[in-house]
Amino acid sequence: MAKYEQKTKETDNSVIEFIEAVESPKKRDDAYKLLKIFEDASGFQPKMWGPSIIGYGSYHYKYETGHEGDAPLVGFSPRKAKISLYFATGDPERDKILERFGKHTKGKACVYINKLADIDEEVLKELIQQSIKFLQNLYPSQ
Repeated sequence: MAKYEQKTKETDNSVIEFIEAVESPKKRDDAYKLLKIFEDASGFQPKMWGPSIIGYGSYHYKYETGHEGDAPLVGFSPRKAKISLYFATGDPERDKILERFGKHTKGKACVYINKLADIDEEVLKELIQQSIKFLQNLYPSQ
């Protein structure tokens, strides 16, 4: 059986070049603001993960199934339809904090927003810090 190859890996691609390639000027502007918010709240420098995720920090996970890999602690991607924000899955605090977040929809790992003006930036910082704390407790570095 072939070993699973992780698709989303940290790359050396330029974060700024990625943001500059975003078609919508408003989304590009929001991406630059998010870049600063995530950097300030996380304490990590932005890195590209795969072709389209800007991630901050990293952690190594290992599931009971034996599947393991590396992922950013938090991140975002200014996608065409919506902006995807990546936080820890399984954190019971996330939903409580999201009640105060503003206009958004959510998936398993992502929280989707249309624009930065729809959300509370202070609550975003809280989500970033809570997600990092949760993941670092769940997967302490060896």
